[in-house]
Amino acid sequence: MKNSLTISKGARAWVAVVSRAHVERGAAGGFIQVCHGKRAPLERMQPGDWIAYYSPTTEFRGGEPLRAFTAIGRVLSEATYPFDMGGGFVPFRKDVAYATGTHAAQIHPLLPRLHFAQRTPNWGMLARRGHFEIDPHDLTVIATAMGCALKTARS
Repeated sequence: MKNSLTISKGARAWVAVVSRAHVERGAAGGFIQVCHGKRAPLERMQPGDWIAYYSPTTEFRGGEPLRAFTAIGRVLSEATYPFDMGGGFVPFRKDVAYATGTHAAQIHPLLPRLHFAQRTPNWGMLARRGHFEIDPHDLTVIATAMGCALKTARS
């Protein structure tokens, strides 16, 4: 996906809280998996919706603090499907087209411009959910900081 992207009318935008290592796995495989593989958050997302990943750390259960948006993409599939990762772990996924050529964007400088942070001063509580909806303004702020220009479709 190119660095100039269009938000379709009616599309929703989401933030998923995932370690950078897991974001990289999802981007390489073209899928999204959130909240330790739960189905419900993915069911709320529809084709054409956007997802921005916030990575508090580099690795799940450890790693270095990161506190940055690390990927952005558009949901492709209607279907939420199980994926057997072995060892009895079968998380749910959806297909996503990730923007390429983007870079990580630290959250701290963006906080004064993000509506979700202004509405919820303790925005970290939102992040603890692992997945939450944001408005198109916030998606645009995040995308721009990551080097990805978003525009809203007129039709």
